[in-house]
Amino acid sequence: MHNLTRMRYEYSFRLLIAAVLLFLCFPANSVGSTSIQTGSQTPFQAELEAQRQRLSASDPEERRDALMRLGSMRRAEASRAALPGLSDASPLVRAVAAKAILSIGPDESAAALLPLASDKDEFVRREVAYALGLSKSRNAIDTLSKLLLNDKEDGVRAAAAVALGDIGDERAVVALAGVLAPQLGQAQKKKEKNVFVLRSAAKSLGQIKSRAGVPALVSALSNEKLEEDVRREAAYSLGLIGDVSAVPALRAAANSGDPYLSQVSVQSLKKIAP
Repeated sequence: MHNLTRMRYEYSFRLLIAAVLLFLCFPANSVGSTSIQTGSQTPFQAELEAQRQRLSASDPEERRDALMRLGSMRRAEASRAALPGLSDASPLVRAVAAKAILSIGPDESAAALLPLASDKDEFVRREVAYALGLSKSRNAIDTLSKLLLNDKEDGVRAAAAVALGDIGDERAVVALAGVLAPQLGQAQKKKEKNVFVLRSAAKSLGQIKSRAGVPALVSALSNEKLEEDVRREAAYSLGLIGDVSAVPALRAAANSGDPYLSQVSVQSLKKIAP
C-alpha cells in the first residue's frame, strides 16, 4: 500500500514537471496565438477571403460568380477586393465587376469605372454606364454625355441616358435635350432613331427636374411622328418639372387619340395647375 501511494506521488510529480517545461518552451500567448487568430475571423472575413481567392481561378465563370458574391456583400472591403475584376481578360467578368465595386463610394467607384467607358466590348461599356449611374457620382456626367451622343451602339446610348437621370445633375440636360429634340440645339450630330434611347432621355429630363429641359420635352410631346411611348414619357416628365409653359402642349395632348397619352397628359396638367 505504501509503495502504491509513493508511485502515485511520483507520477503526479512527473506530470507537473512536464507541464512546467511545456509552459517554459511555449508561452501562453504564443501557444494560443494561432487558434485565437483563427477564432477571431468573422464569417464575413472568411467569405471575403474565399471569394478573393476565387478571383484567381482559371475558369471565367468562377471569377464572375466570385464577383457577384462580393458585390452582394455591399461592403467597401468586398468592393475593393473586386477591383481586379475590372481588368479581367473576359468581357463578361469586367461587366460584372462594374457593379461589384460600387460599395467603395461614389467618387472612388467612378474613378475606377471611367476608363472602362471606352472598353472595346459593347456589353462592358453598357454595364459600366449603368454602374456609373448607380454610383451617383457627378464626376461621370461628362463621360456619360459623350457616350449618349457618340457611342455607335443603341444599348450603350440608352444606358448612358438612364444613368444621367439616376445621377440627376442639371449639367446633363444639354446632352439629353440634344438627343430628344436635336433641332433645338447643336449637341446632337445626328437624329436619334432608337425608341428606348429617346424614351430614356425624356424620362431622365423628368428625373433631373430642370426647367431647362422643358423645351425639348414640349417638342417631343408635340411631335406626332415620334413613338407614343416617347411622347407619354415626355408628358409625364413635364408633370414632374411642373413648369406652366408646358400647359398648352399638355392640353393638346390631353385630346390625343391615344388614351394612355391623354391620361398621362391630364395627370401632368393636374400637377401643374390643379
